Amino acid sequence: MSASRTSKSGKSTPRPDQPIFDGRLNLEQQRKRAKELLRDLRSGDAHARMRANDAGHPVHISGLGTVQLADSQLVIARENGFPSWPAMKRHIDQIAERHRQIASGTVPVLDTKRTLHLRCGSDIRNGLEIAGFVGDFLEFADPFCQGPVPDLPLDQFVETRADFIAQSYQIAHKDALARIKREYGALTTLGTYDHVVLWFEHDSYDQLILAFLMDFIAATRPNTKVDLISVGEVPGIDRFIGLGQLSPELLIWCWQNHRMPLRADMLTFGTKVWKALRADDPRRLKTLAEQTTAPLPHMPAALKRHLAELPAPQTGLGLTQKLTLQIIKDHGPVTVGKVFGHLMRSYDPLPCLGDLMFWSEIQWMMDCKDALFTLSASDPTNGWAEHTITLTTTGHETLAGRRNFLDNFTGVRWVGGVRINPSPA
Repeated sequence: MSASRTSKSGKSTPRPDQPIFDGRLNLEQQRKRAKELLRDLRSGDAHARMRANDAGHPVHISGLGTVQLADSQLVIARENGFPSWPAMKRHIDQIAERHRQIASGTVPVLDTKRTLHLRCGSDIRNGLEIAGFVGDFLEFADPFCQGPVPDLPLDQFVETRADFIAQSYQIAHKDALARIKREYGALTTLGTYDHVVLWFEHDSYDQLILAFLMDFIAATRPNTKVDLISVGEVPGIDRFIGLGQLSPELLIWCWQNHRMPLRADMLTFGTKVWKALRADDPRRLKTLAEQTTAPLPHMPAALKRHLAELPAPQTGLGLTQKLTLQIIKDHGPVTVGKVFGHLMRSYDPLPCLGDLMFWSEIQWMMDCKDALFTLSASDPTNGWAEHTITLTTTGHETLAGRRNFLDNFTGVRWVGGVRINPSPA
């Protein structure tokens, strides 16, 4: 859409370094790692012993000579998110078998042509086709984690969102409005399918859209079977960013291990979240974010990350703004594209932005009297990602809390239904 993510167009492969891991573990590589760890443990290497301790399998100095390959294999398995080496091996074997089936066109029937796969981006569309899914695909990708999410009638709400998308992502207004109307309109077809599957992950981009869908489904009550796939972690992936990074084999794994029927309590909870998100007071949303257990298990953490975009009292910065300045301080001068890569790969505790969405954050941070950073000129053919960004004295002072960004800010920013204005003069 807008900032629709192709690889969540937003979660396009961030820079720097190698592509994000797709989840296909290699058994021989893991065996090699286990042998290397065994060697290091037997030599008394402190880091190796710390790894074993962190994995819940401590090795004592007095017992170094008795450490066996099974010990190091257990540590490797637990580091990859498995309870044991045999459990990891079974998983790898199953994924390998799925790969063979996909390559030979012999994947067992997973869905039907009367199935609709609904996703908040187009990032898994091709992967589902490769994996053998034959149902229709619907993208609904209005990024509620950015911009105004006001409590308005639907027609006015859609207009407001289209205005925001056009301005923020530099899209012609008529194109943004046509796209958003098409996506909202397509939701009315859910009841024409035998089976609807919602594919989501754990970040606020996905979970806030999921809350909207819970409210929509609760109100329209489509007479069809609805399943939810909501994924927060995948074995073997140390930093799971999103479904778009997964290989087709792992999408089948998600289908088999994370698919559950949509329940009434999920609809009720999602409706509460959607109502609270649109309020101009964040207190109700904070209460929902504090739930230790929830019918939508990834929602509370996503809400906490969303609420972290509210201005911090001392700096006036939302978390994305703070982390952006911190990355420039730590690595700069650096290109904007590399800032985005660092944000996605390591700094953000729950990354949710697409590339165009991040660029819009940079532009909002430039709405101020005294610049937080400077941008170098860039070859127009290279695009925004190649601008070199350098922190200014104001940026350093704001990051340190010696200046408050809201005293410097001249624009308007939204966190759901909450409008962030400059401090009064």
